[in-house]
Amino acid sequence: VPKKLVTTVSGCADDALAGLVACNPGLRLLQGHRVVLRSDLPAIRGRVALLSGGGSGHEPAHAGYVGKGMLTGVVAGAVFASPSVGSVLAAIRAVAQAGAAGILLIVKNYTGDRLNFGMALERARAEGADVRMVVVGDDCAFTTPGKAGRRGICGTVLIHKVAGALAEAGVSLDEIEKKVMAAAKVMGTLGLSLSPCSIPGSKPSFQLAEDEMELGLGIHGEAGVRRMKVLPADKAVETMLKHMTDPSNASHLSLTPGSSVVLVVNNLGGLSCLELGIVAGAAVRCLENRGICIARALVGSFMTALEMAGVSLTLMLVDEELLRLIDAKTTAMAWPNVLAGPATTRREEVPAPVEGPGKPQDETGIGPGTARVRRVLERVCSTLLEMQDKLNELDRAAGDGDCGHTHARAAQAIREWMCSRPPPAAPAQLLSALADVLLEQMGGSSGVLYGLFLTAAARSLHGRSDPPAWADAMDTGIEAMQSPGSQANSHFSQLDSLFAAAQALHSLRSPGANLLEVLAAAVQSAEAAAEATRHMEAGAGRASYIRSSRLEQPDPGAVAVAAVLGAVLE
Repeated sequence: VPKKLVTTVSGCADDALAGLVACNPGLRLLQGHRVVLRSDLPAIRGRVALLSGGGSGHEPAHAGYVGKGMLTGVVAGAVFASPSVGSVLAAIRAVAQAGAAGILLIVKNYTGDRLNFGMALERARAEGADVRMVVVGDDCAFTTPGKAGRRGICGTVLIHKVAGALAEAGVSLDEIEKKVMAAAKVMGTLGLSLSPCSIPGSKPSFQLAEDEMELGLGIHGEAGVRRMKVLPADKAVETMLKHMTDPSNASHLSLTPGSSVVLVVNNLGGLSCLELGIVAGAAVRCLENRGICIARALVGSFMTALEMAGVSLTLMLVDEELLRLIDAKTTAMAWPNVLAGPATTRREEVPAPVEGPGKPQDETGIGPGTARVRRVLERVCSTLLEMQDKLNELDRAAGDGDCGHTHARAAQAIREWMCSRPPPAAPAQLLSALADVLLEQMGGSSGVLYGLFLTAAARSLHGRSDPPAWADAMDTGIEAMQSPGSQANSHFSQLDSLFAAAQALHSLRSPGANLLEVLAAAVQSAEAAAEATRHMEAGAGRASYIRSSRLEQPDPGAVAVAAVLGAVLE
């Protein structure tokens, strides 16, 4: 059974609502019921009250949409279970007694919800209340119509918003019912999942293979229409939109070039915000390519399925009136407070700032020839790319598992730089240029440290390329990494390998020193120092935060430095 951060399994729905109300002064619980109401209930006198609800586990739906300009109240069931008739009726009575001029129930199309809200509606009408019910079915998954009709999923939130804006404007119950039903007919939603979800205390509702995704599943983990191999985000979005708008699909949404839509990119609960942003961009791009105007795009968690790693896309065809209702103000905490305007991938970029005066050209003709520089750098790049998986593996225990990726990014950046221009032959120019490349493109703490080292070392090599100059450059670079402003001091593991190599390079200052022998000794010292880091405690970087920072394996940063020095010597 998957782990859940709950107090008790049986009380999780009540606890979640209690937490929401505790943190939001605009909400109140109805005594004795799992019902959330606006705290300013008297303000609805003379206006239509809007009630919705359903099973818990879809947070922030439905209680997150209670507020001025959206819902008057919601009724929550247990996780993935319809609320009781008694609680729905209690909510209806509460808003009726507050002076509501009619009550509209907005219900997702599930049998349990329809039965319980429907029975409460009949009982309330028998008591004299003017109550109507709109059933929302926006699911575009099934190609042939079923007896139960289309499921109600994330598009219901847009219906909450449209109805809420109308009610706040004082529109009559008849008019709200008519306009909401019209809006529901020009709306469609489709889900896609990478993983199942699990009710607290239970096993996952279904299984997906590591390389599978499921199209068209419901917000309770109900089966979809198709399982397929995991696709890249752009291809997955294309597949979703094609299915949603396919005329041969009985539940499709008719979308023609020139149409204007509101797009909702909804996290089903467990997708990272990074992935959600990628999907949102792909959806906007795909719709633009079809000639569709995305009048508004809403991105976030609107109607979830517990921890399901997945996304749903909702499209509502809009005219100016519907758009005004979508844009109308609301105090509901889960409705995004974003600047109203269209979505597009074609926004004009802010021009890059003008660079300052260029660096003066350093002396040329000193140091190794350009061809030799290119060969050495290519060896360094190949070595780092070959070591990518090994460095990541070492870093998984010591940090966040990206050391190999970071160094591979540096290698790719250096290769692209060499393709764009011949590398300078002069040592000072070469190291300074490499520092710029790494500072701009490598990223992570490593990029800064290597940039510091190379920038300082380059200063030592101005006008020099004799062996003692390289020993001086090594020392100067290490000193820069240890300066107070670098935040590195002596804690970063790259220093272990560099310091050991620098000690060996001091021999270059002796007259008659054998260059190759000294370089070989420097590489051996660096490799030995890297190996010795397995017995050291991390003093900085992410490894320093873990419970046992004595990791009993070589540090990936020190290993990478030793490998670079070895590649230079080859």
